[in-house]
Amino acid sequence: MLRRIRQQLGFDPPHQSETRTVYVANRFPQNGHYIPPRFTDNRIISSKYTIWNFVPKNLFEQFRRIANFYFLIIFLVQLMIDTPTSPVTSGLPLFFVITVTAIKQGYEDWLRHKADNEVNGAPVFVVRSGSLVQTRSKNIRVGDIVRVAKDETFPADLVLLSSDRADGTCHITTASLDGETNLKTHFSVAETAVCQSVSRLEALQAVVECQQPEADLYRFVGRMTMTQHDEEIVRPLGPENLLLRGARLKNTKEIFGVAVYTGMESKMALNYKCKSQKRSAVEKSMNTFLIIYLGILLFEAILSTILKYAWQAEDKWDEPFYNQKTEQERNSSPILKFISDFLAFMVLYNFIIPISLYVTVEMQKFLGSFFIGWDLDLYHEESDQKAQVNTSDLNEELGQVEYVFTDKTGTLTENEMQFRECSVNGTKYREVNGKLVPEGMTEDSPDGSLPHMIGDELLFLKAVSLCHTVQISYDQPDCLVSGDGDPFSHANGFSSNHMEYFASSPDEKALVEATKRIGVAFTGSNGETMEIKTFGKSEKYKLLHVLEFDANRRRMSVILQDPSGGKMLFTKGAESAILPFTTTGEIEKTRLHVDEFALKGLRTLVVACRHFSPEEYMDVDRRLNSARTALQQREEKLQEAFSYIERNLHLLGATGVEDKLQDKVQETIEALRLAGIKVWVLTGDKHETAVSVSLSCGHFHRTMNILELLQQRSDNECAEQLRRLSRRIKEDHVIQHGLVVDGASLSLALREHEKLFMEVCKNCSAVLCCRMAPLQKAKVVRLFKTSPEKPITLAIGDGANDVSMIQEAHVGIGIMGKEGRQAVRNSDYAIARFKFLAKLLLVHGHFYYIRITTLVQYFFYKNVCFITPQFLYQFFCLFSQQTLYDSVYLTLYNICFTSLPILVYSLFEQLVHPHVLQNKPGLYRDISKNSLLSFRTFLYWTLLGFCHAFVFFFGSYILMGEDTTLMGNGQILRANRQLMFGNWTFGTLVFTVMVITVTLKLALETHFWTWMNHFVTWGSIAFYFIFSLFYGGIIWPFLHTQDMYFVFVQLLSSGSAWFAIIIIVITCLFPDVVKKVFYRHLQPTSTQKSQSLSAPAQTLSCVESLCCYQHGQSGCSRLAHFVEQMTGQCPDGVNHCQESSRNNRSWSDTENFYSNDRSILTLSPIEATHC
Repeated sequence: MLRRIRQQLGFDPPHQSETRTVYVANRFPQNGHYIPPRFTDNRIISSKYTIWNFVPKNLFEQFRRIANFYFLIIFLVQLMIDTPTSPVTSGLPLFFVITVTAIKQGYEDWLRHKADNEVNGAPVFVVRSGSLVQTRSKNIRVGDIVRVAKDETFPADLVLLSSDRADGTCHITTASLDGETNLKTHFSVAETAVCQSVSRLEALQAVVECQQPEADLYRFVGRMTMTQHDEEIVRPLGPENLLLRGARLKNTKEIFGVAVYTGMESKMALNYKCKSQKRSAVEKSMNTFLIIYLGILLFEAILSTILKYAWQAEDKWDEPFYNQKTEQERNSSPILKFISDFLAFMVLYNFIIPISLYVTVEMQKFLGSFFIGWDLDLYHEESDQKAQVNTSDLNEELGQVEYVFTDKTGTLTENEMQFRECSVNGTKYREVNGKLVPEGMTEDSPDGSLPHMIGDELLFLKAVSLCHTVQISYDQPDCLVSGDGDPFSHANGFSSNHMEYFASSPDEKALVEATKRIGVAFTGSNGETMEIKTFGKSEKYKLLHVLEFDANRRRMSVILQDPSGGKMLFTKGAESAILPFTTTGEIEKTRLHVDEFALKGLRTLVVACRHFSPEEYMDVDRRLNSARTALQQREEKLQEAFSYIERNLHLLGATGVEDKLQDKVQETIEALRLAGIKVWVLTGDKHETAVSVSLSCGHFHRTMNILELLQQRSDNECAEQLRRLSRRIKEDHVIQHGLVVDGASLSLALREHEKLFMEVCKNCSAVLCCRMAPLQKAKVVRLFKTSPEKPITLAIGDGANDVSMIQEAHVGIGIMGKEGRQAVRNSDYAIARFKFLAKLLLVHGHFYYIRITTLVQYFFYKNVCFITPQFLYQFFCLFSQQTLYDSVYLTLYNICFTSLPILVYSLFEQLVHPHVLQNKPGLYRDISKNSLLSFRTFLYWTLLGFCHAFVFFFGSYILMGEDTTLMGNGQILRANRQLMFGNWTFGTLVFTVMVITVTLKLALETHFWTWMNHFVTWGSIAFYFIFSLFYGGIIWPFLHTQDMYFVFVQLLSSGSAWFAIIIIVITCLFPDVVKKVFYRHLQPTSTQKSQSLSAPAQTLSCVESLCCYQHGQSGCSRLAHFVEQMTGQCPDGVNHCQESSRNNRSWSDTENFYSNDRSILTLSPIEATHC
C-alpha cells in the first residue's frame, strides 16, 4: 500500500541499471542472496488527482489564481485587525468559490478515474501455478505469462513466446499506436515457439534481458537465455519479437507472451505526455486585468491613507470633540497606525476585485458545456454517439484556434479502401456488380466483362491477385491453415463468407478483394506455394522470391513459377517507380489514365511483369542469394540485385483505389481554411499514402505548389534543403504552397534549424508530416505553442498515438473511432466524426468566446461602478473609513442583485445566427487573437465604469444633497434634513441607481432575448426593490443594529427621488446608445453586417431546444413538457413535439453544410421573444 502511495505521489525512485532482467513466469533463482527487483504495476493512470493529493493539489492550483489568493489575504487581514467590514464579507464568498470549483474539478477527474478503472479492470488470463488464471489487467506483473486471444488488445508490452501456429508467428495491427492499419507479422524464438500449452510453458526456464523502458515504438533491444538439458541457449530479441500494449491480435487464434513493460512503463504510456493543467487565453487575460485592478486598489488605498493623515494634520480634525482618542491610541506607533489604516482602506475597497467573477465563470463553463452534448448536429446516429466534454475549462478556447493538427488514419478517413477503376492494356475499366466494364460500355453490353478476355487482361488480374503479402483468416477452426497437411484443403469448399484477408497495406487488401469479386480469387499461401482460382479453376504457383517494398524503390515484386513451369516476375508500385523501367505495353495511354485517376483523388498503382528464360532465372537466383547472405553491405547489394531484376518490364496496367474519407471532410477543411485556421496533417503513415489522402480530402489542392523535405540524412543537408525551399517560396509566384516532411527530416530540422523550418512552414498554406512517432507529433505542436506569436493550437486524433499531441495542444479533441478509446479518455472534447469539428469551432467556439469576454469585462465594469462611489465618499467623511453602503448590500451586490442576468447572458447570447456562422466561416476571424479581450476594450469598459460611478455619486449628491425641496412633497423642514436625508439614504440612492444602470447596461449588450433573459433582467431589479422593502421595513430581532430601518421606504415615497433615479440612469446610458448607433452605421464589423441576415424559418421552441438528447428524443419530455404546457407552446403533448423533432431530422445533400441545426444555439430571435 505504501509503495503504491509513493508511486502515485511520484516518489518511487527510478531504476538505476540500464537494462532489466525479467524471469519468465517469475521463476527467480533459488539462492538466498537474490532480491527480486520492483517494477511498476500494470495500472494506466490518465487522471490528475488521487484521494491523497486532491485537497493540497487542488488548493494550490486554485490559489494560483490572483483573485483567490488576494481574497485569502484580505480575509486574514480582517481576522487580525479592526476593519470597517466583517470577515464574513470576504471569507464566505471565498469559501463558496473554492468549494464549487473543487467539486467541479473533482467530478471531472472522477470521470477520468472511472474510465481508467474500466481499462485496469478488464479481464485477462495469465499462467500461474501451472494453470490458466483469470485476473484483472491491473494485476499483471513483469514476468507473468499472459494469454491473448484473437481480436483482443495486448494488456502490456509482451515478448512473444508462442502462438497457435507451428512457426510461432502472429499478426497484429497497430492502428491505435502509429495509425497504420496494415497487418504486421511478429515472431517468437524457435525454442519457445513449441510451448503451445500451459504445461510446457510452466516447464520453460528462460530469462529475458532487455533495455529499460523508452518511448520509441520501433526500437527494442534484448536477448532471451533459455536453459534446456543443463545447457544455456541465447537468442537475440528485436522489435519483431515485442507485442506493444494497445496493439490488437489478428488472424491468430491465441498467443502467449511474457510481460516485460507494464502500466505507465509500457511504450504506449510513455508516449503519453504528462497531464498538465490547461489554462485558456481568456483566463490568462483575466489574471492580467486583475493585476491592473489590484494596482488601482493599492493606489486608492495609499492615496486615501495619505489624505487622511494630511487632513488630520489640523488638530480639530485629528481629535474632534465627539471622538476623543484613548490613551492607547495616543501612544501607539505611527508606523503601525499607518499600516493599520492602509489595510483598513484595502478591506474597504477590496470589492473592486470581483471574487464572484471566478465562480460565475466556473458555472458558465460547466453549464455551457452541456450544450455541446445536447447539440443533435454533433450526434452520430450510426454509432449512437454524442459529443462529450471532458474539460469545460477550455470552452472559449474553441473560438480562438489558429492551427489544427490532425491525425489522418481514422480521423480524416474511415480506414476503408474501395477499388474503383483500372487501366488494362490501354483500356479503362470500372467495376460494376462484380464485373469489369470497359469505359463507355454498360454491364449488359456484349463483351462487357473479362471472362471472355484472354492474354494481358487475364494476366493483369493474376498479377494483382499474386503480387502481395496478404494473409488469410478463416472463421471455422477446421479451416485454419496449420503447418500440417495440405494448406489448400479448404479450397474445394471455399466460401467467401468464411474467408477474411489481412494485408500489409490497405491497398493490397482492396485489390485482392476486388480481383476475387471479379473472378480471380487468391485462396491461400503456405510460404512456398500460392493458390488462386481463375473463374472457378484452381491454379498453384510456387513462390520463389519476394522483393520487399521499400521507400527508395517504391515498389514490390514476387518471382513465381507458374503451373507450366515458367518463371515470371510480377511487380507493382508507384507510376514513377515502374513506368521508367517498362519497355513494352501501352505506356503512354496508361500514363494518361494514371493522371486521370489521380485527379479523381484515387490512389494509383502500376502493375507490370517480366518472363525469365531458364538462364536468366539462374542468374537472378544467384544474385539474390548472394546479396541476402552477404555479411557486409547487405542492403546496398540487395538494392543492386533488385534494380538488375526489375527492368525490361512489360506493362500490364494500373489500378485506382479510393481511400474512403469520412463524410464532409473536404468541406470541413475548406471551412477551417476560410476561417483563417491552418490545418496540419500529422500521420505515422507512408509518404505516398499520406500525400494521396491529403489531395483527396482537399488538404492539398491540385494547383498548390508541393514542396518536399524528405529523407534528409544530416544537419547540413537538411539546412541546405530548407534554404532552397525558402528561396523557392519567395521566387515562385504561386498563391499557395504545401509542404511534405517526414519524421527523420523533421528531427533534424527541429534540432538545429527551428527558425528556418518555422519560416518555411508559416509561408505554406498546408503542411503534411508523415512517418511521425507519437512524441514527434507533440514536439511539432509544442514548437508552435512556444513560437513568438503564441498561436492557439488544436490537436485532433483517434488513437493512442495521438494522445501526446492531444495533451500538448491548447485544445485536444478525441475522435470516437474504431481503435480504442485512449484518445477520447485523454482529450478535452470528444466527437464522433471529423466533420463535427466545423460546428464545434465556428459556432460553439464563437458563442462561448463572445459570451465569456463580455462576462469578464462586465464584471470588472460593475465592480468599478460599485466601489468607486465608496472611494469618492471618503472625501466627504474625512477618510474615516465609513462605508457608503450597508453591509448587507455589500455582500449581496455580486451574489444576488447583479449575478443572474450576466450568467444567463453568458449561457444564451448569440451575436449571429448559427447558420450564418457556418455559412460564413470568415466571421471566425473577427474574434481571433483574443480581439474582444484586448487592452483597448478592457480600458473602454474600465473608463465607462469610472464615468458611470462619478455620475451615480455626484448626480445623487447634486440632485438630492443640496435642496430638501426635492424630498417628499415639500412638507419636510430644512431642520430635519439630516434626519431624513442622512448618509444611509444617500448611499441607498446611489446603490439603487447603480443596480438599475448596470442591469440595463447588460440589457443593451444583449442581442438574443429569450424569456429567461427577460425574467432575470427585470426580475433582478424587482428583487432588489422587494428585498430592500422587507429588509428596511421590518425590525429583525437577530440584527444588533439596523441602520437601514425605514430608509428605503422613505426614499421611494418621494417622487423627486424617482425623478432623480430616472435622470441619472438616462444620463449614464444615453451616450452609450448613441455610440453604438453611430459605430454600427459608420464602421460596422463583418459580424454586425451578418446580424441582418435572416435566420431559417424552421426552429424549435426555446424549451425544446434546451433538451435535445440523443435517439431523437424531443425536449417536450418531463420538465420541458411541463413548462411548455404552462406557456402554451406544446398544445398537442409529447407526441406532437416528438413527431416534429423526427420530421426536422431529415438530411439533404443539397442543403447547406449542417442544415439541420437543432441545438439551443438555433433559436431565432423571433421565437425567443415569444418564449
